[in-house]
Amino acid sequence: MIPKIAITALSSFSPLGNQPEKIWAEYLKETSLIAKKEIGGQSVSVAAISEELLEMVSKLRASEIKYKSLDNSVLYGILSARQAVKNAGWTPDDIFGINIGSSRGATELFEKHHQEFIETGKTATLASPTTTLGNISSWIAHDLKAAGPEVSHSITCSTALHAILNGIAWLRAGMVDKFLVGGSEAPLTPFTIAQMQALKIYSNLESEYPCQSFALEKTKNSMVLGEGAAMACLEIGEKENALAYIEGIGYATDILEHNISISTEADCFQKSMKMALETTDLSEVDAIVMHAPGTIKGDLSEYKAIQKVFGTSLPMLTTNKWKIGHTFGSSGILSIELAILMIDHQKFIGVPFAKAQPERKEIRKVLVNAVGFGGNAVSVLISRE
Repeated sequence: MIPKIAITALSSFSPLGNQPEKIWAEYLKETSLIAKKEIGGQSVSVAAISEELLEMVSKLRASEIKYKSLDNSVLYGILSARQAVKNAGWTPDDIFGINIGSSRGATELFEKHHQEFIETGKTATLASPTTTLGNISSWIAHDLKAAGPEVSHSITCSTALHAILNGIAWLRAGMVDKFLVGGSEAPLTPFTIAQMQALKIYSNLESEYPCQSFALEKTKNSMVLGEGAAMACLEIGEKENALAYIEGIGYATDILEHNISISTEADCFQKSMKMALETTDLSEVDAIVMHAPGTIKGDLSEYKAIQKVFGTSLPMLTTNKWKIGHTFGSSGILSIELAILMIDHQKFIGVPFAKAQPERKEIRKVLVNAVGFGGNAVSVLISRE
């Protein structure tokens, strides 16, 4: 059993908004935030940041000369991190670590610089430092004037939950008392969309719900991309200002059969869930926020893994990708946000087109899953106390 890890603040910046009240109000609606947008000369379904939040990004970009050349993935991260640290009450005197990951990183900026190189044979001076993988954590550390360790990584779609694992490891080792973890992603770019379409997993459904995440009988893949960032402030031990506690963590990797494969019964999820729940009675898990990307195999294999672990008595199952799309590296921590909101409001947010499930009287513990290409799964158990 891991020592109690408190989440003392969580802030996000996504199509749902950036204020807890507004985010919860959006979750209470059975409408999707996915809409058509012109990207790379084609109209595709995506979940994009609102114009109101984009104005905040523009103001941040103009606030400091060094921010002018940064990618949106970095700016989303800065805005989310500022709010999280403020909410946690951390001060400039606090020494805290930072681990903010991303699957694609500064993909919009990279595509722009690469196009310039193709056309001219030259590239801008800042092309390299503004597109490196460590870009997000470095700039957040600069913005917060943080003095602690900073780490960046990319473990595809489970990146943000891996950041939580890493933060917990630092805390348990006694190397720091506080850790800022999370993910940021701005993948609504022509090349990224084209990559997903080449894999034949991107949605072309003309529907009220273009992403059919957790529709287990679907016959077409329906993944849709979203964008956004979310950060959590972690501290070890019981805290008066704790939003929730991380009670268990688990991780595992499938043996690769194909570059993007996951086993039929998601062996990696079975292992990661069992590890996260090794000291918990399965009957105490009230809900699971699934990864459920909206693909035929991805959704079904995770569901089968849950059945393998829990048997016939399943917790309530949900996901948020039908509403905000798949935000790649930040998706796991946005799922953590949904878990905390459901615990806080004592209300289950289901998938509107999924079969009705028996609801629990109380939501005390919620398991959150995430997995990336190659089957690198992470499961995190969140509890209210």
